[in-house]
Amino acid sequence: MTQKEITLAVSVLILVVVALLAPALPQDQAYHAFADARAWWGIPNAADTLSNLAFVVVGLYGLLLRAGHPFYTQSAPLRAWSQVFFLGLIATGLGSGWYHWLPQDSGLAVDRYGMVLAFAGVLGAIATHKVSTRAGHALGWVSLLLGISSVFWWQWQGNLTPYAVLQFGGIALVLWLAWVPATQPGPRWGWLLCAYIIAKVCETFDQTLFDLTQHLISGHTLKHLWAAAAGLAFFKPAPSQARAGAQYDQQ
Repeated sequence: MTQKEITLAVSVLILVVVALLAPALPQDQAYHAFADARAWWGIPNAADTLSNLAFVVVGLYGLLLRAGHPFYTQSAPLRAWSQVFFLGLIATGLGSGWYHWLPQDSGLAVDRYGMVLAFAGVLGAIATHKVSTRAGHALGWVSLLLGISSVFWWQWQGNLTPYAVLQFGGIALVLWLAWVPATQPGPRWGWLLCAYIIAKVCETFDQTLFDLTQHLISGHTLKHLWAAAAGLAFFKPAPSQARAGAQYDQQ
């Protein structure tokens, strides 16, 4: 194993230990009370519900574009984990739309299962891009397995801690790996991180943004739009990346 692979493996192991030993965290039921509860055309919580179409559009576009031609001159493993990410976006959009139709724990679980797939795609892709193909496959599959288990554990035991560690620990791994020199051309991780952070800020200030915009749009609706926009990181690379990718493919 290389030094980067060892460091990544140790980091994941630490996160697993934290998830198992940290105090249990219950789901705050106030989370289901979103700022914008307006119905449109018979659709409850319409803005939060319909804004999930952004995930579906970005996910479908990514899959269709990749089916047509490999517009990213990436290795096959990196393209594969990118496709997992796009599938995760579609699953997130459908699951989150289901949840926002009638916000409650059962729907939130469906939403989170979709997000787990997207997380696995991101982690598998960035580990492949920045560490190695072996690391990408390992991290992608491990994060998918642990993610599904964490949501199931929350449903069964009411303990949200493992899922929270997966989400925030996973983004910490992305933040670290974004600074690691790449082994091949790949997604624009800086854009993905910025969009994700903005989405979390919008989520935190749901009511505040709703009030500031004179009830035009809520923070949670903006969260969906920004989180979907994070998927644009996987689209067309800069010209310098494309040239580097062509050289990589010829090797």
